[in-house]
Amino acid sequence: MTAPVIGVLALQGDVREHLAALAAVGADARPVRRPGELDAVDGLVIPGGESTTISKLVDIFELREPIDKRIAGGMPVYGSCAGMIMLAAEVLDGRPDQRGFAGIEMTVRRNAFGRQVDSFEAAVEINGVPGEPFHAVFIRAPWVERVGAGVEVIGTVTGGPAADRIVAVRQGNLLATSFHPELTGDLRVHAYFAELVRAA
Repeated sequence: MTAPVIGVLALQGDVREHLAALAAVGADARPVRRPGELDAVDGLVIPGGESTTISKLVDIFELREPIDKRIAGGMPVYGSCAGMIMLAAEVLDGRPDQRGFAGIEMTVRRNAFGRQVDSFEAAVEINGVPGEPFHAVFIRAPWVERVGAGVEVIGTVTGGPAADRIVAVRQGNLLATSFHPELTGDLRVHAYFAELVRAA
């Protein structure tokens, strides 16, 4: 079986960690900064980082229209933290000039869990990812306030002050989490996404 070619949007954020996690689950992982590099991948990861900065850089590097087209064409995309914000149809507490890809019919609240000092870790059970609950790391993370009819909620926080908040969703070939699986050493979310890319 040939390895799926999965790109990581390499404009800002924790790109290296995603590349390493994808390679560890058997994907051919490549950084994507140019439209030509996007053309060569079967799936794309939008990493955590700063969503307003990523939004600006997507325009500077002339990637907005090519990514929009690939999403419309069914390319699997996984967004973690800032990547979740970039995939949302609606963003609360964002900047007025901030634009994402509006791929997932959901409303997310930016920095919902608080500032950097309010970062925390919690257990999250993810539908479709077997095994024990995922040890999730939240850093200035968003949460999902509302989902449309076509969106499957696959993960919520279990226990603590953020109990029952929606933190993982899927709509067709698009996947998003509020948390950073690339920082934990638990490769199950990346393996799940790699299978999604293979199936597509």
